[in-house]
Amino acid sequence: MKILSPVISILARMRSWGVENWINYPVSTQRNVLQHLVTQAQYTEFGKKYNFNRLFTIKDFKSRIPVHEYQDLKPYIMRMMNGEENILWNTPVNWFAKSSGTTSDKSKFIPLSEESFKEMHYKASKDVLTNYYNNFPESDLLTGKGLVVGGSHSVNNLNEEIQFGDLSALLMHNSPFWGQWLRTPELKIALMDEWEGKIEELARSTIHENVTSIAGVPTWTIILIKRILELSGKNKLIEVWPHLELYLHGGVSFTPYREQFRELVGADINYLEMYNASEGFFAAQNMPNDDGMLLFTDHGIFYEFMPVEEYGSENPQTVGLKDVEKDKNYAIVISTNGGLWRYLVGDTVKFTSTRPFKIVVTGRLKYFINAFGEELIADNAEKAIAKAAELTNTVVNDYTAAPVYFSTDENGAHEWLIEFEKDPSDPKQFATCLDNALKELNSDYEAKRSKGIALRMPIVKCLPKGVFQRWLKSKGKLGGQHKVPRLSNDRKIVEEILSFLPDAA
Repeated sequence: MKILSPVISILARMRSWGVENWINYPVSTQRNVLQHLVTQAQYTEFGKKYNFNRLFTIKDFKSRIPVHEYQDLKPYIMRMMNGEENILWNTPVNWFAKSSGTTSDKSKFIPLSEESFKEMHYKASKDVLTNYYNNFPESDLLTGKGLVVGGSHSVNNLNEEIQFGDLSALLMHNSPFWGQWLRTPELKIALMDEWEGKIEELARSTIHENVTSIAGVPTWTIILIKRILELSGKNKLIEVWPHLELYLHGGVSFTPYREQFRELVGADINYLEMYNASEGFFAAQNMPNDDGMLLFTDHGIFYEFMPVEEYGSENPQTVGLKDVEKDKNYAIVISTNGGLWRYLVGDTVKFTSTRPFKIVVTGRLKYFINAFGEELIADNAEKAIAKAAELTNTVVNDYTAAPVYFSTDENGAHEWLIEFEKDPSDPKQFATCLDNALKELNSDYEAKRSKGIALRMPIVKCLPKGVFQRWLKSKGKLGGQHKVPRLSNDRKIVEEILSFLPDAA
């Protein structure tokens, strides 16, 4: 370990020229990526269907292949999961990242080829490291270990060849030997499926390590830090790990957690946001305190950007990097070396810079809550509300929901403001039915609710009739097609509506 870390540190610094090349020449880099993807896949079933061997320009590619959502590619993916080869990609695809968020499936399965691991996820991780060393040349990051807090699902065998699981679990399971050396805890703990026991094992196995970096979703990381402080008897994390210098986060907005992290850590460390989804490693901050994340253009992904107003069109138009505009809301469309072709991820982004290309995630195409990694979408909410109303013999007029963030004494929750036409005889029973329905519909919500470690029971507030109407009227949105947003990823709308309650001061 003492020998290996400096070697990897030197290699990371030596990658600078390659990283600078794709940063400085992103448009030509993207053209080369697409050419490689099409060439590789031309003899697959999908490639033959769309005549990949006759695609010579980006214009040809976009005109011949429609934009796909998950349901469009699902039949191909299911066949791949049954062991069929050369369907969407030309090399064996034996790994599938399990994720939630589709409108008709509890979970979706994203194909990952060997190229997806090596040329996308691991290459991007190394480039994050290279950029970090460029900014902090005196860093001792690799003299210690990186604590990885991830993997809410263990790796599962679908059959002898095909395996699936949470993306972070798959990445840890397949990481190269040097990644195993530099990471803590050991793999059997990192891949534990039961989170209550996992947090305990994570804390006890890492408390005496020389941890210099942490990577993970803020929700679980905070829980882990609090347990480590309890076990160690220390007040601040920096007392446990004096060489801690970096926290890598992603998946949810870090804004509500930033002050809590500073308080728990007890020292100024660097914070970097990463945009790493099941579908691909898209971007990461290359400079702390920069709002934008650097778009990774040479990592097995070809990008298109759909103006959000095009969503739902019969033939939605997209633009490439050379035509994007700053501060305009786009939905990301990707083609990847895992076999996703013109795939609509569902996230929306804005460019904060075009030299180099930097983005911020602005939300989803549809209403959602993802404050804790639960990826709750409007379709989940509608079905769960309907189920709870049926089981409790109630009638719901209108509703909205938003997160309740972690506090010193309590974990997070979802607060539901509901106006009933027919009130429930027992609001707690309604909340239980709502909670159970959401668990059935959304595997990520189910994971976060497990034993209440991250999410506690939903908070249901029954509003008097007319509160939503008064709020809409105050916005000049009464009548017509205007309606109360079902889900919000912050508390702005909920707090505004609560201010219209009769007893609000």
